[in-house]
Amino acid sequence: MLLITCPHCGPRDETEFHYGGQAHVAYPENPSELTDAEWAKYLFYRENPKGAFAERWVHTAGCRAWFNAVRDTVTYEFKSIYTGAAQAQAAAAVPAGTNGGQQ
Repeated sequence: MLLITCPHCGPRDETEFHYGGQAHVAYPENPSELTDAEWAKYLFYRENPKGAFAERWVHTAGCRAWFNAVRDTVTYEFKSIYTGAAQAQAAAAVPAGTNGGQQ
């Protein structure tokens, strides 16, 4: 069982959260101009790396707030949890093998 730290409520059991997919996926500037293949790529194609990966999570059984996290996809360890865009840059700089300030 994972312990996920909600930025608003603190550490909670993973059953209180739902995964929301890859973080920082930019919405197309002109979606009406996309071909079907381009639209499908935007909707369904996501990265699948081994190691640090930025994800979206929502605390469904708590404050219902969305937040981002950098999680190691090999060890499942949360390296960093953040809510603002400015914090995203700092989270991306978290070196592998650290806990990103999480306990």
